[in-house]
Amino acid sequence: MGSHRRTAPSSGSDRSAVVALGLLSAAATALGAVPAAATPHDDTRAEVDRLYQEAEKATEAYNAADERADGLRRQIATAQDGIARKQQRVNAMRESLGSLAGAQYRSGGLEPALALLLSDDPEDYLEKASVLDRITVHQAGELKRLRAVLRSLAQDRAEAAGRLGALEKSRKAVAAHKRTVESKLAEARRLLNSLPAGDRAAYDRATRSARADLPGPHGTPASGRAAAAVAAARSALGRPYVWGANGPGGFDCSGLTQWSYAQAGVALPRTSQAQRYAGRQVPLSEARPGDLVLYRSDASHVGMYMGNGQVIHAPYPGAPVRYDPVGMMPVSSVTRV
Repeated sequence: MGSHRRTAPSSGSDRSAVVALGLLSAAATALGAVPAAATPHDDTRAEVDRLYQEAEKATEAYNAADERADGLRRQIATAQDGIARKQQRVNAMRESLGSLAGAQYRSGGLEPALALLLSDDPEDYLEKASVLDRITVHQAGELKRLRAVLRSLAQDRAEAAGRLGALEKSRKAVAAHKRTVESKLAEARRLLNSLPAGDRAAYDRATRSARADLPGPHGTPASGRAAAAVAAARSALGRPYVWGANGPGGFDCSGLTQWSYAQAGVALPRTSQAQRYAGRQVPLSEARPGDLVLYRSDASHVGMYMGNGQVIHAPYPGAPVRYDPVGMMPVSSVTRV
């Protein structure tokens, strides 16, 4: 015989448990959605940061190769000028020797012994013959030496041309790598643009946030030339980042600092790695306006300190020359020019 059991009414505590479970379930669902929304942003930031760093290294390598190529071109031009001048000397000596040979031929090419017998003044003849002989020997020796120099210069020119060819190949290889990175940057930029405006703004704030603090009590440039460089860098604010450019219409990071100091009459090397050693190293805490701030362990990025914990720099493609916190990325050294 079956029995009928009545369902007990729900107590207040039971209803509370049901509500709590519902809230926990909703919260778990919401929390599960957060990583899905945040992951594209985090992944995009990491990818873009990696690509920017890779691009900057490629740009500095390109600049170094291009600078070496320019130097080698100047060396070749100097060598060619020297060769041309020595060739003119050789031509003049050949003409002189040819004139001497022609005169001897026109005089009948007399044997020295016979010419001595027929001379009205044997002593005068002997003196002139001795001088002529010394001149001829000197000219022949000089011609021999010049030909040796010409051979040496021609060899140097061939070797320099070979080195230039190798450098040109290297520069083209770096340029090809740069184009690859540009393509990746464009892809990353498209991905950034696909994110909501709030996420894009958050990324831009993150790229400009300070990762190290600098009190910035030093507001006076270290020298008059540093002050002139600071003024030049400020005049470049808003100009675009351009691959391999050193102004005045556009800049890459080391191009901006090189151009700014050039306006102050100071010649800096072309690359950020070389600019690192263009002056005296000082602690970051003692940085003054005009000092060069090098970033990352390989010094692949450089900016100019402006005081109050700020630098002016050319950040990356798509971002104009601007102010940013000095601690926007790891600082490797500070150079006072």
